[in-house]
Amino acid sequence: MTSPPSVFRPGATALITGAASGIGFATAQHCHQQGMNLILLDINPAKLTEAANALDQPESTTKIHTFMLDVSQQEAWERLKPTIHNLYPDGIDLLMLNAGRLARPAPGKTPWQDPSYFETTFATNTFGYTNGLAAFLDSVTTTGKNPRAIILTGSKQGITNPPGNPAYNASKSAVKTIAEHLAFDLHETHPQVGVHLLVPGWVYTGMMQTYFPTKPAGCWTPQETVAFMVGRMAAGSFYIICPDNEVSEALDKKRIAWACGDVVHDRPALTRWREDWKERAARGIEELDVSK
Repeated sequence: MTSPPSVFRPGATALITGAASGIGFATAQHCHQQGMNLILLDINPAKLTEAANALDQPESTTKIHTFMLDVSQQEAWERLKPTIHNLYPDGIDLLMLNAGRLARPAPGKTPWQDPSYFETTFATNTFGYTNGLAAFLDSVTTTGKNPRAIILTGSKQGITNPPGNPAYNASKSAVKTIAEHLAFDLHETHPQVGVHLLVPGWVYTGMMQTYFPTKPAGCWTPQETVAFMVGRMAAGSFYIICPDNEVSEALDKKRIAWACGDVVHDRPALTRWREDWKERAARGIEELDVSK
């Protein structure tokens, strides 16, 4: 029996932001292994060059294009758009919006005292996605029978909302909402375009290396995350909630269900982390049945 056509196929074209490292680069590796052409976007030109050199093989016939881009700048996307269209007039087969940043409030300030902390976080983590969609959604949805896909990289922090970094959590929560609406809008008008919300687990990326010089045992590698993503895409999943070496899929489901239960049952905000609720929350999460 012949497998159905996949977006990961020879001759198809992938455009990936945040492509010079981490999950973006691991996705580029997978796409290149499948014989796809690559358009790699990143804010760091030196790392982009390293990524392209690592991928390039003398015997390969696929094309690799790199462009330095600050995804938060709408004008930069607009300047890039005609160049990409001229390179690939038939459109983009895989659009992965993945670039992100982990900002912190200015020294001596709390998140609530530093509006620029919210502005810079949203500029990359949310508007970097809407800018990319505005520039290239039409390119993905051009007519054609072959499957195409859009991947938006979210975060569990945008779903379960742990305390500590409200701007990051809120920016990723917005990505979840954007992805849900995009999937809803395209499912009838462009059924050949799959939309997927990638929600990584604990992954050892460049962001993590700032805090951990070597990979913690609990982390997945970016390559493990991408392998899981590809499998779930093949299964048609919209929500791709990745486990890791510490958290199972079942535990993720329970934590998500408990977080939603705060709203449903009129509990205080973020009960999982409140001292007066922590024991009840832990017991309640353990007792939840998410198998049905």
